[in-house]
Amino acid sequence: MEARFNLFENEVALKFVKRLGAASRPIEESSLPHATQELVKLRASQINGCGFCTDMHSKDAAHAGETSVRLNLVAAWREANVFTEAERAALALTEEGTRIADAHAGVSEETWAQVRKNYNDEEIGALISLVATINAYNRLNVIAGTPAGDYQPGMFG
Repeated sequence: MEARFNLFENEVALKFVKRLGAASRPIEESSLPHATQELVKLRASQINGCGFCTDMHSKDAAHAGETSVRLNLVAAWREANVFTEAERAALALTEEGTRIADAHAGVSEETWAQVRKNYNDEEIGALISLVATINAYNRLNVIAGTPAGDYQPGMFG
């Protein structure tokens, strides 16, 4: 498969992607656990049908030591017993924040209460920013038709 539009060969798109990457640094440097960050990125990418980001974040997570069992169960996290209470709260927020147009209520009070229970303000700021950022990346890659399968951990950093 070939991309319908190469984001890295277009001056405007490339500048935007670079700035989006720079905007992600405070999230990466926050106290939000790296494993949680990868689970959030993977789940949003699955929901949005972004093959490129699903490929990238599953490989990055595995490279960082995440188990194949947990990676394989991200899509069915509600029925899986391999995620912590905090991770489950983050995944719920990810789903509700990603599917915001599908639910008139947006993020439920129940989900928000679980997020508040399990994360401090710094981590919540990072979590909200992460959900917004990965959704932006997903949309860029889905619209451009960026193909999946060739990503190798570390190739962009």
